[in-house]
Amino acid sequence: MDEDLYRLASKWISESTHLVAFTGAGVSVESGIPTFRGEDGLWNKYNPIFLETNYFLTHPKKSWSLIKEIFYDFFGRAKPNDAHYVLAEMEKKGYVKSIITQNIDNLHQEAGSKNVLEFHGTSQTLTCVTCNSKYNSTNLLVSIPPYCPKCNGLLKPDFVFFGEPIPQEVLSESINEASLADVFLLIGTTGEIMPASTIPYIAEKNRAKFIEINIEESKYTNSMVNIFLKGKASEVLLKLIEFLS
Repeated sequence: MDEDLYRLASKWISESTHLVAFTGAGVSVESGIPTFRGEDGLWNKYNPIFLETNYFLTHPKKSWSLIKEIFYDFFGRAKPNDAHYVLAEMEKKGYVKSIITQNIDNLHQEAGSKNVLEFHGTSQTLTCVTCNSKYNSTNLLVSIPPYCPKCNGLLKPDFVFFGEPIPQEVLSESINEASLADVFLLIGTTGEIMPASTIPYIAEKNRAKFIEINIEESKYTNSMVNIFLKGKASEVLLKLIEFLS
């Protein structure tokens, strides 16, 4: 039965004209990056208030000490896993047209994926809250909080904080990609984070076929998914690319 599902999924993928992958925290877990929610999630260990805009602006040192510890010192050591590499290979072979990711870790790009829409932004760059100058985060985290070399304004990571809107450009591009998709690949996402969780419904409205890869059922599994491949993202994708070969 499993083999039949993989065979059918690979057939849909190979025959697709516009396949979009939609990835969540489950893709990066195997790289050592924990999820935010759930039993072992980060929000069980840390109070997420440090990622609220008002708190960040009024307590920049407290916010930045945790931001650096979690997103740069800890997450910064993570390397792409097989799931990232298989998706990059699938893009190279022409199967995957784009990846919409909820992750901010840059691991899809490190693995070689080119067309990546970072729905929640990225930890790779910082923007000055005063003059809007943008910098690579690599050399600016020596002192905490970091300040703008041009105007001495506070620097903020370019990922979406609580209470912030999704940047309009990436939101529009994600909606467009979902509307073009004839096959939609859901990988490692629970479907609980708004407004990212609304994107697959756009693909459903346009009658895309859904393939889900997850260790457990998500909000989408019983409502829109046609093929559910249970397991770790890396293991399932490695098996899937074998069928594609």
